[in-house]
Amino acid sequence: MAAVGVGGSAAAAGPGAVSAGALEPGSATAAHRRLKYISLAVLVVQNASLILSIRYARTLPGDRFFATTAVVMAEVLKGVTCLLLLFAQKRGNVKHLVLFLHEAVLVQYVDTLKLAVPSLIYTLQNNLQYVAISNLPAATFQVTYQLKILTTALFSVLMLNRSLSRLQWASLLLLFTGVAIVQAQQAGGGGPRPLDQNPGAGLAAVVASCLSSGFAGVYFEKILKGSSGSVWLRNLQLGLFGTALGLVGLWWAEGTAVARRGFFFGYTPAVWGVVLNQAFGGLLVAVVVKYADNILKGFATSLSIVLSTVASIRLFGFHLDPLFALGAGLVIGAVYLYSLPRSAVKAITSASASASASGPCIHQQPPGQPPPPPQLSSRGDLITEPFLPKLLTKVKGS
Repeated sequence: MAAVGVGGSAAAAGPGAVSAGALEPGSATAAHRRLKYISLAVLVVQNASLILSIRYARTLPGDRFFATTAVVMAEVLKGVTCLLLLFAQKRGNVKHLVLFLHEAVLVQYVDTLKLAVPSLIYTLQNNLQYVAISNLPAATFQVTYQLKILTTALFSVLMLNRSLSRLQWASLLLLFTGVAIVQAQQAGGGGPRPLDQNPGAGLAAVVASCLSSGFAGVYFEKILKGSSGSVWLRNLQLGLFGTALGLVGLWWAEGTAVARRGFFFGYTPAVWGVVLNQAFGGLLVAVVVKYADNILKGFATSLSIVLSTVASIRLFGFHLDPLFALGAGLVIGAVYLYSLPRSAVKAITSASASASASGPCIHQQPPGQPPPPPQLSSRGDLITEPFLPKLLTKVKGS
């Protein structure tokens, strides 16, 4: 299950959220810098550590744990965590929590049932990730998995009638080219690999995971746009379906083996680390993304690819050759270009056109006039705004 993200503005925090007011300029600058660096670090560590930890746990000698049980445990932990956070929001009042959940989950059952489809897809996606990472080097998976940007963009155009800029279409083509080069390097035998790995199965799994990720994200946005439910409520609802669907998948794929060997067969501290990373990492990123603009998220993705590659060389003996470096470089560049807000793209385009027409010039703000207000810009399914800390105050009854 992918954690539901927190909106990037105060309005996205839901009804009842009130801005705490303007901060002093100095404190605002210092606060936004700290939050920016913290957001970057969290996104990089989460993006890289989950893949590396799964790869490490799946390649350890000895008994191999059942991936389906790890998916179920992550869903259970996410759901319990969201339930506790909702309990805290109700100030520890069990009666209020029960009434709230009865109204949100049972009375409004139509909204709850709408989450069954994305939950099913997210559960499938999580299982596919284990298959892909078990059959591909961590660095190769990290690069190839960026195809989810392409699938999300295409589904946004088809399902939400969104338009992409020329630069974004060019970056998607660049992204596809980079992934194709990396896969060509993998198919060409980029270094030794264990005999139990199947690169073809790994590629099929990661492509299916990217398709499911793109569709589920756009579908989720389409059916819940304008919903007033909190991020924790939505993740709890997803967790309920995810746990049930995960158990069905466990029974269908590995039910006999799990019944014979036990649910926690093969669990080691490394496996529990993977489960905890999946369970809490997604929720943590959902909160952190609130303070991260598109450029920062693109930069974090690029850094996580570099970090995964370096760690794979040291931990798993990954062989880095020029072909992989070229493909990874194209993917990193494509991610950065795609994450640029349209306002920045228009500014760059206008500046280039002006420079080519009249030579270099410096545009100054007329004296005595205040600077123009910051502009919101939209890219695909995300809306970005200037990076500022969003401080929310609690409202009675929230």
